[in-house]
Amino acid sequence: MGLNDPQWGRKKGNSGPPDLDELWRNVNKKLNNLFKRKGGGGEGSGGGEGPAGGSPRRYSGGVGLLAGLLLLMWVSSGFYIVNEGQRGVVLRFGKYIETTQAGLRWHLPYPIEVMEAVNVSQVRTVEIGYRNNVRSKVLKESLMLTDDENIIDIQFAVQYILKNPEDFLFTNREPESAVMQAAETAIREVIGKSKMDFVLYEGREQVAAQTTILMQEILDRYKIGVAISKVTMQNAQPPEQVQAAFDDAVKAGQDRERQKNEGQAYANDVIPKARGNAARLLEESEGYKQRVIVSSEGDASRFKQILVEYSKAPGVTRDRLYLDMMQQVLSSTSKILIDQKSGNNLLYLPLDKLIQTSGPSPSPAQMPETPPVAQEAGHDSAARTREAFRGRERETR
Repeated sequence: MGLNDPQWGRKKGNSGPPDLDELWRNVNKKLNNLFKRKGGGGEGSGGGEGPAGGSPRRYSGGVGLLAGLLLLMWVSSGFYIVNEGQRGVVLRFGKYIETTQAGLRWHLPYPIEVMEAVNVSQVRTVEIGYRNNVRSKVLKESLMLTDDENIIDIQFAVQYILKNPEDFLFTNREPESAVMQAAETAIREVIGKSKMDFVLYEGREQVAAQTTILMQEILDRYKIGVAISKVTMQNAQPPEQVQAAFDDAVKAGQDRERQKNEGQAYANDVIPKARGNAARLLEESEGYKQRVIVSSEGDASRFKQILVEYSKAPGVTRDRLYLDMMQQVLSSTSKILIDQKSGNNLLYLPLDKLIQTSGPSPSPAQMPETPPVAQEAGHDSAARTREAFRGRERETR
């Protein structure tokens, strides 16, 4: 009977549901009319026989049909649909039987068998050290001890999917709690083997990777039936109580690194220059050494050659050496000595003027006039030089 049945809610002018006996009679009546069954017995039958005498047969037929419909409905209730990305776990009296794939399936109806749909494609998340927001911290989970005996505050999230629905449902009583405990255990072990600066700065990715591997090993050993897809470090910092002191320590470390870099830059600038100067001095000293050695060897060789010639003609060689030495000594002076052996007459020539004219001739404005005093001094000096040269020649003879 549907809700639109006019007899619904009407009974002798009173509102409310119909009487169950009346409802049952109406159902039987409709079933009898449907199959065109009529009650047996005539008018001449006994007082106990009449229309009521055929009611047991009529009721038995209706009950059988109803039982068949109920059986059909019960059997059809065993059909179920497994959606894409899910798995159907079938249990028979509470015992695992099989896992079905996506599609239309059938199992023995309840209460013999039941089916539990498990979503294996859903990415599940477990939060460690916080709940829903990194500001809502759970200090019992987030505070950890590093290898250098420092306390660090870490919040991270673990994302995982199901890889074995049977283990996830039946091996452990609370698999999600087991995943959370395994994540906390793995991260504490990794942090306990790492330095504080490594965790806070350059080592976050490595810490997450090591935690993923260790956590997967723990879950596989416990047969949780999940696969870790990603571990995300949400926040890593010192405890709030020592945050100011830690900031000062970080600034001091940065200043130290800056000064080290400046010193290294200065060293990189000075050391190559010093090495270059040292190399240049070494090369110059080596060149000077080679030059002195070669010059000495040349002088020795020249002396040996002169000695051979001197042994052959001592006088000529001695005069030649004397003249070469005088030429070398007097080449840087502006005085010229002339010796005339033919007579006592002194021939004076203004050789200093001739020497000046032999070079690049200066302009008339630049040529200074020779004062008389300088000329007289020049005559006296030339006379003394000639007398000294004549006396030395007489001694030689």
